[in-house]
Amino acid sequence: QVTLVESGGGLVQAGGSLTLSCAASGSFFSRNRMGWYRQAPGKQRELVADINSRDSTNYADSVKGRFTISRDNGKNTIYLQMNSLKPEDTAVYYCTLRSFGVDYWGQGTQVTVSS
Repeated sequence: QVTLVESGGGLVQAGGSLTLSCAASGSFFSRNRMGWYRQAPGKQRELVADINSRDSTNYADSVKGRFTISRDNGKNTIYLQMNSLKPEDTAVYYCTLRSFGVDYWGQGTQVTVSS
């Protein structure tokens, strides 16, 4: 069983910053591919950023230069540091973990950016 718990969402003003955290627990390989997705109202879920087992990272074009994904393997935790937030970043953000070909998802955390 794998459990992912996101935290750090909230309401911020445009131009502000927010950091999301995702803590993973359960039985899984200790250095998994993990990532962040988001889903805005009326839109499909999209990949925001991910980090693989070798800590290589990938970002959506819309967040490059503004968001940073990182890993703390000692705590089985990933982070998403979000800077220069825009109203279009408003969405529910989901943490994911891939273990042995199975994707696990967190419950999501709401990020709202006001103008």
